[in-house]
Amino acid sequence: MAESVVRFIVRDLLREGVARGGLSDFKLCMETLTATCSPSLDTMKMQLYFDMNYTSRGEFLKEINWMLECRLNQVSREITDCKVKTKDQFDALYRKIINFILLGSGMGSPSDVSSVQEATAALQSIFPSTDLGAFMVLVKREKEQQLSELTMTVTGIRLFNKASKKEQEINFSELMPVVLSEALSVTNEAIENELNVAQSLAWKYTALLEKWHGSPPEEYHVSLAQLTQALYNVRQHEHFLQVLLADSRLCAKRIEILQRDISSQIYLLKTSVQPKTAVPTSKVFPLFKALSKLWSELQDEAELLNIFNNIAFRLQFCLTSQAKIFPKVPLDSLLEGVEVKTDKERMNERSGMAGITHRGARNGNPYIGVLKHKGKMYVFHSEEAGLKFACSPDYFIALVAEKAKSSPELIQLLKLHQTPFHEQEGKTLLVSKSESCTQTEVHPVATDILKSYEWNEWELRRSAIKLADLQTTATKSTQTYLSHMRRENATQTWLPKEVACQSKRDGETGVPKPQVFLAGLRGCGGGRVEKVNLTRSIHE
Repeated sequence: MAESVVRFIVRDLLREGVARGGLSDFKLCMETLTATCSPSLDTMKMQLYFDMNYTSRGEFLKEINWMLECRLNQVSREITDCKVKTKDQFDALYRKIINFILLGSGMGSPSDVSSVQEATAALQSIFPSTDLGAFMVLVKREKEQQLSELTMTVTGIRLFNKASKKEQEINFSELMPVVLSEALSVTNEAIENELNVAQSLAWKYTALLEKWHGSPPEEYHVSLAQLTQALYNVRQHEHFLQVLLADSRLCAKRIEILQRDISSQIYLLKTSVQPKTAVPTSKVFPLFKALSKLWSELQDEAELLNIFNNIAFRLQFCLTSQAKIFPKVPLDSLLEGVEVKTDKERMNERSGMAGITHRGARNGNPYIGVLKHKGKMYVFHSEEAGLKFACSPDYFIALVAEKAKSSPELIQLLKLHQTPFHEQEGKTLLVSKSESCTQTEVHPVATDILKSYEWNEWELRRSAIKLADLQTTATKSTQTYLSHMRRENATQTWLPKEVACQSKRDGETGVPKPQVFLAGLRGCGGGRVEKVNLTRSIHE
């Protein structure tokens, strides 16, 4: 037996306080865990599996998107982290981008030649291989963002091209994902069939318990406790199938809405693109991206349907023990002459508590009436049962708690772990508990400490005197070179420029050198001295 199953059963038997305490805790656990053909054990296994695998719609969608990101992360890292230099490396990088787009769009496999050709043609129309140089210089985050935009745009182009091949009305069944077309035809029908079988078994077991209200005949070798456990088993299975069927129907409605939106988007693209020879990318690319987003949401719904179908299929393995109760005698032969009544009006288990009687579990009928007691709503399968409960509700609630001690599968079936009980009339009843822990600081320091607070009265007087003296005093200060609080000033000056200017122009001229000859200085010619000017003329 799996360790998780053991922990789940022990938690229900011990932590919720349903066991009687002491040695009986251990015996009850061992009897439950070692039973060979026990519908009660199968019911608790079913409850464990459903708790571990079922969650809300939003959580399922987060998990689906996370799984898609995990598949794309490795290819994305190979594209964003690679270093290419040669032409062959650029071609290999371009093929990786095409594979990334195919994996992200869900429209075909990278091993499908026709899908690769369609994606390559669509990618080359918006991102030719010559643009890889500009792509390589981007940072990693910008590369990832561009890959996401390319995936959405190429997916929208491929969807539009497939829808444009036909001139007549768009046949959306040919555009649906393969996963969705398979899930739509299987999931709802399979869950409804399983639910019908579970409901039929529950009605038959209830009728058989009504027939054997005292004790069953000895020749059948079936105890009343085993039959009651089998009824609990199919009731729990029925409730889980109702939850899955409601979710799958919600997915079907969501798929219808998405199909209409996709058809409208394709029609809008046709009216915007086909009549024109050229369309601005700023106008048509947002339409392609919107179409791709709707396609992605449609694939998420398909994955949800597959998840619900798998959960419903796995729940069947928790019905083996109750099927072995009647190995020799068919169930229908035991019901000869007995009227098998159906549950026409069922109440959701989450809205109240179903009735537990000596004839097993019955769903309440809200049209008879709803009784509110201590904040809880209770419904009943008959008016007599409602009147008895109204006379002493605490007594019957205590009986349900006592019944859960011998049938621990009722804790989850009737949501008793969400119902608080207390000790009453000396009996230990169910108590809602939870494991919790707290961590305190080793040396906690208060954050609201007022550091200016002073408790000493004399210190307060001293501070008051100082403040009073300050009103009659004047403060003078002088700054010297030895002052430790002196201010340092700095001044920046500009050095003078060396500038020269010319105020006049120097010029020169050549004049004849004056020459004078004196004749008769030596006494010849009668002693007469004559002066002769030999200076050349300036105009010469």
